[in-house]
Amino acid sequence: MRRRPLIGISAYVEPAGWAVWQGVRAVLLPEAYVRAVTAAGGRAVLLPPDDVDGDVVGVLDGLLLAGGADVGPGRYGQPADPRTEDRPDRDAGELTLLAAALAADLPVLGVCRGMQLLAVAYGGSLHQHLPDVVGHDGHRPAPGVFGRHRVRFAAGSRAATVLAGIDEVNSYHHQAVADAGRLTVTGWAADGVVEVVEDPARRFVLGVQWHPENEPDPRPIAALVRAAEQRL
Repeated sequence: MRRRPLIGISAYVEPAGWAVWQGVRAVLLPEAYVRAVTAAGGRAVLLPPDDVDGDVVGVLDGLLLAGGADVGPGRYGQPADPRTEDRPDRDAGELTLLAAALAADLPVLGVCRGMQLLAVAYGGSLHQHLPDVVGHDGHRPAPGVFGRHRVRFAAGSRAATVLAGIDEVNSYHHQAVADAGRLTVTGWAADGVVEVVEDPARRFVLGVQWHPENEPDPRPIAALVRAAEQRL
């Protein structure tokens, strides 16, 4: 039997608690990512922050850059806004992984923070606090509460093909792509916020601003797994 494609998912290091252990620094990731990869026919492999090298991509078939805390603004030449909460260890580790994945032409999907990291890696920049730009909190209405909004895709793009039929998505972010760098913007919210970026010159490099792992139709993750299967 042909094995399932191995999908590396970037994980967090955060204080966590379970059983009698509280406040322990732990490598963790919401299980929804793993469930979505498994449901699409892949095997999830969690990747903690590690910037020594990106050699792990040699055993992977695809890379999923997960959501989470903000990308450090020093990565795109801006001073930090007081509301920015970054994770330098994640930035360093994920950018190392991403560089290796791109060099190996590995399929890559960026989710929320992961899409923003893609844009920064491709020479772009971010809005550090989106409500200052769009004038509302609809993309992150309250702590731990997802918003919902309409989304549209550029005709003829990979996004339009992969995401055909999706017209509303969830939302939980206070930063957003301001400049996609060398990536192509192919999806937008009604208020103009960038929702999808892609690199049409590569096999599969896609970023989505929403959290498909928490949607009933996690199509971007399924598309990543399909692209990874083609490498087997």
